[in-house]
Amino acid sequence: MSSRIFGRLAAAAVALALSSGMAMADKVTIAIGGASCLCYLPTMLAQQLGEFKKAGVDVDVVQFKGGSESLQAVMGGSADVASGYFDHCVNLAAKGQHLQSFVVYDRFPGFALVVSPKHTNEIKSVKDLANKKIGVSAPGSSTDFFLKYTLSKNGVDANSVGVIGVGLGATAIAAMEQGQIDAAIMLDPAVTVLQGKYKDLKILSDTRSQKDTLAVFGGEYPGGALYAQASWIKAHEKDVQGMTNAIMATLKWIHSHSAEEITEKMPPEFTKDKALYIAALKNTMSMYSETGKMDPKGAQAVLTVFSQSNPAIAKANIDLSKTYTNEFVEKSGK
Repeated sequence: MSSRIFGRLAAAAVALALSSGMAMADKVTIAIGGASCLCYLPTMLAQQLGEFKKAGVDVDVVQFKGGSESLQAVMGGSADVASGYFDHCVNLAAKGQHLQSFVVYDRFPGFALVVSPKHTNEIKSVKDLANKKIGVSAPGSSTDFFLKYTLSKNGVDANSVGVIGVGLGATAIAAMEQGQIDAAIMLDPAVTVLQGKYKDLKILSDTRSQKDTLAVFGGEYPGGALYAQASWIKAHEKDVQGMTNAIMATLKWIHSHSAEEITEKMPPEFTKDKALYIAALKNTMSMYSETGKMDPKGAQAVLTVFSQSNPAIAKANIDLSKTYTNEFVEKSGK
């Protein structure tokens, strides 16, 4: 067969596929800041289990250093959706930007304010952090928001500390062990890794359990979710429903399997020390949502926390109902 005839046949096949609706859907890019963090596990596990593909969505997960960078990718148009913390939706609403979460996978944030092992003796409380260097995943990320809230709540001027982006996971652990920073806002499995190495590790504030979250915030405080610009959601409802279905199926899978079974499904570069990863995951399992829904009281808690540490947000008259939707979760499984 000549190349000319072959080319015509190939072109005809493509035309037939397009006309019959067989063409592949456009790829959806999900930006995620710190993919190895257990707070983002449902998104990564959904990809590993093939749930996005089963739901009819062609997803590409792109990793960033922190939540602020994945947010920038969504706002800049290089990513369609962010797998990140809901609080960004509230923060951006105060600036007139309309982001909306459509499925929540973390019931609480999982942050811990940890003292560097090299500074255990000199830092006894949050008040001792004045004029210190404190690590966050990236400036402007949810870890940064939590730091500012914690400092403000304890009477420490947030401008008195040096905020340094150290990422999550191995880079944050290295910065802590080398004494490059005095303390850091960290998440599991990094916290559990340090606790395994340093029995006297000091944690000044902890939101890795429901009890601790209630103690810190005075109520439920949602963590990780899938969110996007509201205009994108409106224009891509089929993809949004597919991603929601995938996350809901993954949450169901998580709650019907052991930490050991989940660990086996995760990328091997995340689980190099399987024993520690499993231990961290066991501590984290209760964090993952069973409903996928945003509790209006949780959204209000985020606004309240932000308002305490940022007067501009308190004055912004934010309509919280526009920062999230439960519509797609309610349709999931029907």
